[in-house]
Formats: sequence, C-alpha cells, structure tokens
Amino acid sequence: MNAAQPPTVAPQPRRILIVRLSALGDVVMASGLIPALQARYPQAELHWVCEAACVPLLRHNPRLASVIVWPRQEWQALLRARRYLALWRAIGAFRARLRALRFDLVLDCQGLLKSALIAWLTGAPRRVGIIAREGGRWLVHEVVTPVAGADPVMGSEYRHLARYLGAPQGSFRPDLAVGDEPRSRAREALAQEAAGTPSAPQPLTAVAALAPFTTRPQKHWVDEHWRDLCQRLIARGLRPVILGGPSDQEAALRLVAGLPGVVSLAGKLRLDESAALIADAQLLIGVDTGLTHMGSALGVPTVALFGSTCPYRQGPTPRTRVLYDALPCSPCRRRPTCGGAYTCMRGLTVDRVMPVALGLLQGAP
Repeated sequence: MNAAQPPTVAPQPRRILIVRLSALGDVVMASGLIPALQARYPQAELHWVCEAACVPLLRHNPRLASVIVWPRQEWQALLRARRYLALWRAIGAFRARLRALRFDLVLDCQGLLKSALIAWLTGAPRRVGIIAREGGRWLVHEVVTPVAGADPVMGSEYRHLARYLGAPQGSFRPDLAVGDEPRSRAREALAQEAAGTPSAPQPLTAVAALAPFTTRPQKHWVDEHWRDLCQRLIARGLRPVILGGPSDQEAALRLVAGLPGVVSLAGKLRLDESAALIADAQLLIGVDTGLTHMGSALGVPTVALFGSTCPYRQGPTPRTRVLYDALPCSPCRRRPTCGGAYTCMRGLTVDRVMPVALGLLQGAP
C-alpha cells in the first residue's frame, strides 16, 4: 500500500477510468477488464485513456462510454521546443477534461510514472495501480502486485487486478469489438489484392492471417520458414495474408515474392481493419506482436511463436497454442546473448508449427 490512503469512497462507483496508454498487445490483454468491471459494477460507466495509436482497438466497443486520447506527441513537441508555458497549459486543459468526468475509481494498468501521473490528474478518490514502477506508487492509493509466473494465461496481471476488485470468477475475458465499416473495408482490400495476385494451383477458400513483424529482430521468425509455411498452407487450401504496418511493407513484399496465392496487406489496412480481417480469418500464426494477441482475443485459432519473450503460456481459450522452448538463455527479452543467431526462434521449425495449426483448424484440444 502507498502511504497516501484513499478517503472514504462509494462502494459502487459511477464512473471508472482504465489507464492503459500502450502498447497494442497490452491494450488487447487489458480489454478483459471491460466485462469484468461491468460484472462487478453493473451501474458504472467505463472510460479508457490511451495513446492515439491504440484508439482504433477501443473506439468500436459499445461497452465503453468514451475513449480519451492522451496527447503524448503534442506534449513531447512542446517540451522539445522548450515551450514550457504552453506545455503547462496543455497539461492543465487535459487535467480539466479528466476532472470534469468526476471519476470515482481509476485503474493504472501500466504501472509507470506517466500512467500514474494521468491517474493522479483525475483527482479520483480511489486510484489503484498495478506494480507501480518509476515512483508511480506515490500517485496512487493502492498498489496491486501479481505473483510472477503464478498465472500462465494471457492477461494474467489484469485478471489479478479484476480479482482484487472483486470481479466474479470467469468475468474477465478479452473484449475486442469489430466495427462494421472496418470489416467491409478489410474484405474489400483483401478482394482487390487477391485479384491482382498470381493464382494458386488450387482454389483458396479460407484465410490464414500471418503476423511476422514486430519491433525487435530477436522476436522475428526466419524468412525461409515463413515462405515454406505459406506454401504448405496453400497446399491445404488456405490463402496466406501477411499483416503489418507501413514500415513492414518492404519486408512483406520480400516474403511473398514468387509465391502465387499469397497476399500482402502490410501497411494497407488501418489497425481496426486489421482486427476485422483477423476476426474473419480461419487461422492466425504470428510472433509476439499485438496482431497475434488480437487473434487470441477474438477467438481465432492462433499459433503464437515466442522465443526471446514469453508474455503468456496459454491463450484465453483452447484455440490458442503457444510454441516456446525454454532454453537456458530464454527469455532474453531486450538483451540477446546469442550474437544474432536467435536459436530460440530458429528451433521453431515449420514441421513443428504445421501440425499444431492443422490441429487447431480441426478442433483438436
């Protein structure tokens, strides 16, 4: 507990704010708090504050009263320009907006100083944080610290918070909503790209979404494995569709070069459109990235390839399988010791991945 204890608060809050600013995968995993909080506090309005990049994951959810954008880039630009008075006014305006909503309960689900600061700016009478690093514990009233490794299932720390708040057993489950317009745009984009792609030797009647890209090379799978995987999926009548952001376009084109039937939509879909395409897919295979976590959250049969990281060992449902070898050097996270060999990811061969993927497609446990 923090030294600053909360005053007496109402047992049934009217408005609750979830503070999870980034990253995409963690926003996906924290989304399970939405149904959990609804079950615990059925009369409360739920709001969320996040960075602009994460807004598309949340804005279609009818169970959120609002999604508030933290203007991080604006604040950083003012700081770099040394426009301190303008920065102070911007922070003041953001504080006023938060306080106008009169939150009764605020959850800092990021556990960093920046997220705790936003929780503090609300002035809420009860502020609860997870782990609370970087001095954030002094800006919240209560700190919840999950036991590391005690829960192997996706979103364990957020589920621990839900239990701490008294949410009913089983009420925590990922809650991503897919909008009608993003779904239509995703289907149209796929149809257009598929029409301009060399035909496969046989009809491709289903979609296998692939998520090969992330921010760190030690989390990537081997390019040759992806190409081999694509060929095997096509032989099974599945159309591989490469997903990713604008910075992944060049790498995606290298992956699909010379492979008839493979479509790259990397950089061609917005985030909510990518979520919609994943929701339509029959299978998803990906590395440790937000798109892979979205497959698990949406209940799509998902094979998650982990090596230098292992954010969870089980998905929220049996439709997710995690492939991970607990090597002596794993997980190295941001400090690889293999000199670029990335043995942990190379060891996940296509011969290991394909049987797992086909088992999920056939409904095997």
